[in-house]
Amino acid sequence: MNPGPIIEDFMSRQEEFLAEAARLALESVKRDRGGPFGAVVVKDDRIIGRGGNQVIGTNDPTAHAEIVAIRDACRVLGTFSLEGCELYTTGEPCPMCLAAVYWARIEKVYYVFSTRQIAEAGFDDEFIYREIQQPATFRRIKVILQNNLPAEQALDEWRKKEDKILY
Repeated sequence: MNPGPIIEDFMSRQEEFLAEAARLALESVKRDRGGPFGAVVVKDDRIIGRGGNQVIGTNDPTAHAEIVAIRDACRVLGTFSLEGCELYTTGEPCPMCLAAVYWARIEKVYYVFSTRQIAEAGFDDEFIYREIQQPATFRRIKVILQNNLPAEQALDEWRKKEDKILY
């Protein structure tokens, strides 16, 4: 059964975007920048942001492919909101990247390999998923509430600000 030209074109565009993400992932591995992760942000059927994993190359644990691609897309568009965009990535986003997807307002994520496959390759994020579900008092990293008047003043100023831009 022929799915028709519209579906075939859509699938070929998806494959094209995933192929670019895979190219970026392979480049990251070959250049010792980081793991086998690449991502592109797409808006109106056009790539507007690209990122390959750069954790090792930049000594930055937040330089995951998805984060790099989101930053690139935001720079290109001149905005912090990626509403109307899609993310194509080689791996299912980790908790940090998934949170960034939500913060950026990306509407859809396409990925190739699952967290299970990623774990089998040595990238096990499962412990982070478990930690997030724990009450703060049971987590391995202690998060401690502190009182600080200058910080509280900054929050008060934000609350009073009439021309604030919410995000």
